Amino acid sequence: TSSKRTLRTLFRPPALPPPVISEVSPSQKKLLAYHKGKEEQKIIHQILIDRALEVYYIDMDEREERDAAPPITKLPSTVRKYFFIKPVNILSFQAEYFFLKNCVQSNPMVPIQQQWLRSMLAMVPQSLMKGKDRELLTEDLLKEVVRDYEKSMQRCLLRRALVKPDIKELDKLEEEAPLPSLPLGLDFSSTWRNSYIKAKNQINSTLRILHPTMQTLLDFGHTAFFNFLVVDFSSCRLRGPIDCRSLKTDASLSCSKAEDKLTTTWYQRVLGLFSQPESLHGVKLDHLDSFYNCVAVLMSNQLKELLQRTTEVYVKLFDLEDRRRLPLFKMDLTLEENRMEFYPSLQELEEAILFVVECIGQTLQ
Repeated sequence: TSSKRTLRTLFRPPALPPPVISEVSPSQKKLLAYHKGKEEQKIIHQILIDRALEVYYIDMDEREERDAAPPITKLPSTVRKYFFIKPVNILSFQAEYFFLKNCVQSNPMVPIQQQWLRSMLAMVPQSLMKGKDRELLTEDLLKEVVRDYEKSMQRCLLRRALVKPDIKELDKLEEEAPLPSLPLGLDFSSTWRNSYIKAKNQINSTLRILHPTMQTLLDFGHTAFFNFLVVDFSSCRLRGPIDCRSLKTDASLSCSKAEDKLTTTWYQRVLGLFSQPESLHGVKLDHLDSFYNCVAVLMSNQLKELLQRTTEVYVKLFDLEDRRRLPLFKMDLTLEENRMEFYPSLQELEEAILFVVECIGQTLQ
């Protein structure tokens, strides 16, 4: 039997090399340390939970002894299980939420573009950036902008990636203020071109001031009014002293002449413009009333601007800081019955000055 050839004799067991004991590589050390750190975190987490439960049970026992509540029936096991497990669930939710929050916040953020910072600096006047102190202040402000940008991007990413559990204790533990709510009513799901063209066409069809005839009417008013005044007393001081009656007469004549001039020139051009059929080109019959209302408002605004400008020029004559253009008025000093008075009186002088303003306001009415 010893001479029989068997598999054991044909294939002898291979001679294994002696075991080689090699040192642990640095990467393996990191993995082992990381694994050990995770195990330690689990142990610490479990210890914290056990301590919290222990404190909770002690506090509940003290409250029961202090309050000395009457004995109650024993609660079912399901209810007791709920009351004892709820604090554990809250603690685990908090730990998991903060762990996920740290994971999201540790992700790399897209840095702010340098072009944006250069655009911000381009909007600052160069006179405010000269000097060493200003340069340091500019650098600090740019750093603050970068920090605010990164913080806002981080918070927005956290809001989109992580759902915060509805636990009141989390609001007390978090230091950051809640994020502002997203704007409502903005829907960018569809393109804006069609709605923009539709709105533009509607504006062009209803906004009468865009009609070519209105542009011509504006040109007529600018040509007639840009250097025209209803009453011009700028050279009154050069003529010497003037009495109140002459002032009223000159104001009335000037207003009457200005009204006649505008009626024969500007108003006639307006009538000639709208007597042409081309002036109503593109205006529908049912829109004629609104079109002519727009014409009336435009003409009224032009006349109001003329009267307002004339009044401002007249009032500026009585500016005490510029005495070179102050009008001179004739006034007599009288003595009657041992009483000295001015003639005309100060009240009559005031009425004469205000009469010019009233006369300007009543022109073209």
